[in-house]
Amino acid sequence: MNIFFYFIIITVILNASSQLLLKKGMNTIGTLDLSFSSVFQNLENIFLNSYIVCGLFLMVLSMFTHLISLSKFDISFAFPFISLSYIIIFLGGYFLFNEHISFTRIIGLSFIVIGTIFLAKSY
Repeated sequence: MNIFFYFIIITVILNASSQLLLKKGMNTIGTLDLSFSSVFQNLENIFLNSYIVCGLFLMVLSMFTHLISLSKFDISFAFPFISLSYIIIFLGGYFLFNEHISFTRIIGLSFIVIGTIFLAKSY
């Protein structure tokens, strides 16, 4: 296995972790008011939230590892692996945020995983 393939896996983990942290941060803030008068209050709430700041940091870090992957692999091979972050987010949504898992979602996620396995075998 190409050592740079690990950067694809790291990208997937960082990307999913960033999304879970952003969700946790937004859960602590609540629904944003989209009126013009509350723009600065919204920005203050967002950028002072440690979960969101950490989530954004991990997102930037995941982009860096993704760039490394893109320097070594075809984009048509490397990018679809990002879909594996759906698995982590799916499980995180269930275990961390008590989100509902339906049979339809499980089937959809299965198709994504199967497709990614076919893709990995093509390299």
